[in-house]
Amino acid sequence: MPDFGQSLGAAIAIGLAAIGTAWAQSRIGSAGAGTIAENPDLVGPVIILEAIPETMVILGFVVAAMILML
Repeated sequence: MPDFGQSLGAAIAIGLAAIGTAWAQSRIGSAGAGTIAENPDLVGPVIILEAIPETMVILGFVVAAMILML
């Protein structure tokens, strides 16, 4: 059973990663929508750029899991 410090650390790891991802995706999403409106051929790269910040949440989840399991 993890103690309070481990639980707090895991919550901070996943919470800050999620907040950072949300902030990044909001900026990229609005810019991407404008880009697609001007040039519809750029849908693929915009989707890739929108998905890249998701790696921060995955890394935050891995760090949180490592904090709780180790």
